Amino acid sequence: MFKNIKMNEFENIMSKEKINVLDVREVYEFEEGHVPHSINIQTSTFMQHMHLIDKNEHYYIICLTGARSQMVAKFLDQQGYQVTNILGGLIVYRGELEE
Repeated sequence: MFKNIKMNEFENIMSKEKINVLDVREVYEFEEGHVPHSINIQTSTFMQHMHLIDKNEHYYIICLTGARSQMVAKFLDQQGYQVTNILGGLIVYRGELEE
């Protein structure tokens, strides 16, 4: 079963190691700013692009508030992917954003 982590835990992990961050917001949201080095596969077209993620890798899933990421994390977990949902989403992220 996937787990949820709070933003401060995510930021702590991110500061110590290279991780895979999957941003599931829409393209226009992602382009306005995102966690550095994250990849964007929007929820609305997720099924069409799911093949782009590796089942052997662990992914931290993020969106704006944590709702879409929770839905995607639950789905990916049911498909056998290793995922962690980031609670609160970008709304509570304190780090620098890439555009």
